[in-house]
Amino acid sequence: MATNHSGAQGEVDASSSPPHFISPGDGCVWADASSLIDAACNDLQEGDLVHGENFSLFAAMSALEIMDPKMDSGIENGYCTVEEAIEAGAAPVPLSFDRTVDVQRTIDVMDHLFSCEATWHKGSILAQTVFSCIYILRLERTSPHPILNAYCRIMHATCNEIIKSVSNARTHEEEDLFIMAYGLPLKDEDNERLHAFLHSVEETISRKLRACKAQPSSKKKQVEDVEPLQTNPELEEGYCRALLCRLRFRKYFDLTLRHIRNWQGKGQSMAHKYIITCLAELDNMRKNENFLKSQPHISCKDSPETSTTASGCKAIGFDATLNAKSLSPAPPRAAKIISWHDARVYFEKLLHDLDILCSFSFDPMLENILHFVVQFQKSKPDLVARAYLQLLLIQSGKLYGREFFHEVIARVLLLPDVAKDKAFHQNEFVVQLGQLLMVLLKILCTNSAWQRRKLGKTLQDWSVVSIQLELAYNREFGEAQNSSADEGLHAKVSKRLFLWAQEQTYWIASRFLQLGFELELYSPWEYCMVYWYMSVVFVQLLEKIQLRSIANIDTTRQKGKKKRDNHAKDHSRDAIFSPSCLLLQCHVYLCEGLAMILAALRNEGSAFKMPNTFNSEHERFIQHFELLLRAHLPEQISFSSFHESILHARVSDVVRCDYFKEIQRITTSLKGSFAEVPEKLSEIRQIEQVAERNRIALNIINQLGASDTSLRVSFELTHHPYFAVVAVKRS
Repeated sequence: MATNHSGAQGEVDASSSPPHFISPGDGCVWADASSLIDAACNDLQEGDLVHGENFSLFAAMSALEIMDPKMDSGIENGYCTVEEAIEAGAAPVPLSFDRTVDVQRTIDVMDHLFSCEATWHKGSILAQTVFSCIYILRLERTSPHPILNAYCRIMHATCNEIIKSVSNARTHEEEDLFIMAYGLPLKDEDNERLHAFLHSVEETISRKLRACKAQPSSKKKQVEDVEPLQTNPELEEGYCRALLCRLRFRKYFDLTLRHIRNWQGKGQSMAHKYIITCLAELDNMRKNENFLKSQPHISCKDSPETSTTASGCKAIGFDATLNAKSLSPAPPRAAKIISWHDARVYFEKLLHDLDILCSFSFDPMLENILHFVVQFQKSKPDLVARAYLQLLLIQSGKLYGREFFHEVIARVLLLPDVAKDKAFHQNEFVVQLGQLLMVLLKILCTNSAWQRRKLGKTLQDWSVVSIQLELAYNREFGEAQNSSADEGLHAKVSKRLFLWAQEQTYWIASRFLQLGFELELYSPWEYCMVYWYMSVVFVQLLEKIQLRSIANIDTTRQKGKKKRDNHAKDHSRDAIFSPSCLLLQCHVYLCEGLAMILAALRNEGSAFKMPNTFNSEHERFIQHFELLLRAHLPEQISFSSFHESILHARVSDVVRCDYFKEIQRITTSLKGSFAEVPEKLSEIRQIEQVAERNRIALNIINQLGASDTSLRVSFELTHHPYFAVVAVKRS
C-alpha cells in the first residue's frame, strides 16, 4: 500500500539543508536532492511511497521501480560498455590458446547465436538476443579468426535481410519490437563479397576434412600441406563436420531468404533447392550432437531442455545487459533464450513453411488465393514466414507484383476485357474495392488474433461499399430489371460487382467467426449463439454465391436464346448445386444442428444454460458479434431474433429434422468432385466424422431424455477445428 507522507509523522523535512544547484554547462540547472532522499530513506517503511500532490494510484500503473533489475534499465548490472567487457576478457580472440578448446568454443558461440536468432523470431528483442553477442557487436575484432568472422558476418547479414522483409511486409505491428534496432550496427555489406569469403572458409575446412579422411584409420596424421583444424587427430573429422554443417546452413538460409523475395525467373526454384539443403544441414547438426557432448574437456553442461548449445556448455562472449541502456525508455524485457533443440525445431518448421510458399503456383483466381492463404495459416506459421507470404502476394501494390487489383476484380467478374477500359479501373467503387482487397490479403497474412481484430474492422468498409454499389445499381438500372442478352456492359459490370462485394463481405464475416474457435474465445455455453449466428452468415454467403453464379451465367447468353434455354437452365442448376455450394450447405446443416441440440438441452434440462455471474447472455451476444451487428451482417439480426429462434427447440424436433443424416448424404456425393483436392477431401472426412458421431449422440439423448440427471453431455472440438462433437456419458 502506498502511504502519503504529508502528515506529521511521515513528513520529510528538506528545509534543514538548502539545495545546492549545479550548472552542467548545457543550459540545464540541476538541484542536489541528496538530503531529501536521505531523509526519506530514514523515515520510509516497507511499502511506503514518496509522491507529489498530483500523483494518483492510476499513475502507479506506469511507474518504474528503481533498482529493480526487471524494471530499471539504468541499474548497474554486468558490464557498462562493450569495451569494458572486452577489456575484462569476456570475448577473447582467439577463444582459447588451446586450438581444440578454441574450436569447441567457436561451435558453442555458433549454437548460442542460432538459439538467439530463433528467440528473436519468436518476438524477443534483437538487442537482447543476437546482438547480446560481443563478437557481433564488434565484428572487426573477429578478423583474425576467419571461421568466427565468417559466421558472425553472415548472421549479421541475415538479420538485416529479415528486418527489411518484415518491415516491408508491415507484419511487425503484431510485435513492434521485432524490427527495432536501437542504434545497433546494422550496416549493409556487399552480399557477393560476403558469400565469396564464406565459401573460401568453407572450402578450407572441407580440405581439412578430406585430408583427415584420406589417412588410414590407424594413423591419424594429416597431409603435410594441410594444417589441421586443431591438435587432436581423433577429433578432427567430428569438429570439421560440426563447423561445415553450421556454416553451410547459414549460407543457404541467407540465400533462401534473398531468393524467396525474387519470384521472377528462377528465384522460386532456387529458393526450394536451398531449403532442401538447409534441412539436410540441420539434420547433420542433429547427428553431430552426440560427438560434441562426448568431449572429455567439457566439464560444465546444462540439461538438453535448457541448453542453448549442442554440447551443453555455456557459450562465451554474450551479455544481454550490454544493450539495456540503449533500449527504449521502458523496462528492459527479460529475454529467455530458447534451447538449441527448440531452435532447431523452429527452423525446421520455418523452412517447411517457406517451402510451401515456393510451391505456390501463382494462381490468378482470387478464390484459390484466399483458399491457399487460409490453408497456409492452419499450420500456425510464425512472423517471418507470414511476412514472406505477404511479400509473395503483394509487391509494389500489385498482386504478385504483376497485376493491378482492378485486373484481379475484372477476372473475378468473368469480364477480363473490361480491365482495359480506363473508365472501369478509374471507377470510384472499383478503386475502393481494389484497396480493400489488397488490405484483406495483408490482414490474412497476420497472426490469428491480429487477423480477427482487423477483419472485424474492415467488415464495416466492405459492408458500406457493397450497400452503396447495390443502391447505385438499383438507382441507375431499376430493381426490376432482368438480365438479358442485350443488357449493357455497364449494367452487367455493376450487377456483378455488387453481388461479388456482398459475397466477399459474408466470406470475411464467416472467417471472423471461425477464428473465434482458433483463439478459444467461445465457452461451451456460448456455442449455441455462436453456431446460430454462423448458420445465418453461412446461409447468406451461400445465397450470394448462388446469385452471382446465376448472374454470370445469365449475362453470358449470346444469340440463339431459344435454342439454348434448356442448356442455360442446366447451367443455372449446376451453379446452385456446385460442389463448393454443397460443401457450404454442409456447414449450414452442421451449425443449425449443433445450435438446435444446444438449445434443446437448455430448454429441456439444466445443461448449457448461460451463467449470469458477471454479465447476461444479451451482453455476451453483443460482445461477440458487435462488429458484425455494426456492419448489419446480416440485416435485422438481433439478440431477440436469436432468442425467439431457440425458445421452442426440443430434442425430438432436432431428431426429426435429421441435419446430420442429410450431411452424410451430401458428403458421399462430394468425394468424387474433390478427388484431386486433398485439403477438401480431408475436410469432407472431418465433417463426416462429426455428423456421424453427433447423429448417434442425438439419438442417445432422445432415447434417455435430455432431463435425465445422470446424463453428462459435452461438446469437444476433436475432429474439426470449428464444429464440435457431442460426447454423451452417464454418471
